[in-house]
Amino acid sequence: MILNNKTAFCFLLLFFQLLATQAQDSLQTLNAEQVLQLVKQWHPVARQAAIDVEKSQAEITVARAAFDPIISHYVANKTFDGISYYQYASPELKIPTWYGIEISAGLENLSGGRFDPSETNGKTSYVGISIPLAKNLVIDKRRAFLQQAQLFRSMAIAEQQATINNILLDAIEAYWLWVKDYQEYQVIKNNVTVNEKRVEFVRKSFRFGERPAIDTLEAVAQLQSFQYLQNQAWLAFQNSGLRLSAYLWQNNKQPFTLPQSVVPQAGWENETNINNFSLNLANLLETADQNHPDLQKYNYKLDVLAIDKKLKFQDLLPKIDFKYNQLGKGYDLGKTLGTGPLFENNFQYGIKFEMPLRLSLGRGSYRQAKLKIEETQLDQGQKRQQIAIKVRSYFNEYLNLKAQVALQSKNYDNYTSLVKAEETRFLNGESSLFLINSRENKALEALEKLIELKTKYYKTIYALQWAAGLLR
Repeated sequence: MILNNKTAFCFLLLFFQLLATQAQDSLQTLNAEQVLQLVKQWHPVARQAAIDVEKSQAEITVARAAFDPIISHYVANKTFDGISYYQYASPELKIPTWYGIEISAGLENLSGGRFDPSETNGKTSYVGISIPLAKNLVIDKRRAFLQQAQLFRSMAIAEQQATINNILLDAIEAYWLWVKDYQEYQVIKNNVTVNEKRVEFVRKSFRFGERPAIDTLEAVAQLQSFQYLQNQAWLAFQNSGLRLSAYLWQNNKQPFTLPQSVVPQAGWENETNINNFSLNLANLLETADQNHPDLQKYNYKLDVLAIDKKLKFQDLLPKIDFKYNQLGKGYDLGKTLGTGPLFENNFQYGIKFEMPLRLSLGRGSYRQAKLKIEETQLDQGQKRQQIAIKVRSYFNEYLNLKAQVALQSKNYDNYTSLVKAEETRFLNGESSLFLINSRENKALEALEKLIELKTKYYKTIYALQWAAGLLR
């Protein structure tokens, strides 16, 4: 059964929690897609990656604070030697804008007999604007930090995808090892059952005088050999279940131990999840080149560095800031704006020019920014090549294993036929238990090899998707 939504996850977790209290002979199943969904939903590493995305979103909010309107109020009063110099009050509102322009509006109330002659006595109001004319016109720290914070969020999402891609591969490798160990245990268990019946048959034949006593010893020795292998296989299945449990967590952030009553889903050889996977090399290479999260992280990092380069270039420009205030009498800001043409009456302006003569900071910082971009581009090219090699390597392994599975299937069928033929000859008195046991051991080895190849084949298909960055 395929689980596609949060409700299904909860039911699946509840299902697992109930398994421990069920009877041991009541077997429940688990398939590859369920493992992947559980890991994505509850594994601590996946949750931590999601937290990193939320933290980057908080950083965007912090960066946007630089564009928050600011209201302030300044109050001053000076009295000295019994003489009142002035009383001053000035509330103000400043509104930063994206383009580096800052709009301000405020009121002033100045009274007293001794103050700076450039100040205006009484109640006044103003509406002003501040504009950078060179440095910080195209970009400044406020805009750069916000743009970079947005890119860092995209980087966090790509990092989350890369983390999930990696943890899912680890989980699916543990799952297929668990499947392999269980199937090998089942095969050996079946062989034990067959040999138990054979021992009983040989003993009856011995009692009737149809078989020598040595045949009984031969049959028992073969049975004991399979019983030993069964115990070893059961131990391997238990331990691989524990390794798989390391990737299965509950929604209360507690680890979950897979009960022994849970077994791989029947029909594991007909893995359905891979039907949605791309197995075309050209498509995988193209997808990896365009969408692999590790490469996307480099793209976002280069965008961040490009913003930093633009910001550092501002240090090569002179600082020319222009500020203008339209003044008005009283507290009516509407009338203040309509007091007359600009630069004719009731205005105040200033221009500030500043420029380092050697531009050492600007030249050095700009050079550093360019070198960081070049360095990151080299790293990106190397990472792209590594990813392409991994995709090609796993694709070659996939093709080889596909052919090996087909060949080993035929090999196992042949050994099975030999065992059946030898058993028929044995029943007709034309063969011996030694030959049957020899054929049976070869058939068992062939079947174990076939199971190993099949599970490795499916694991390689998932690894191929991982190499292309598609396990998410």
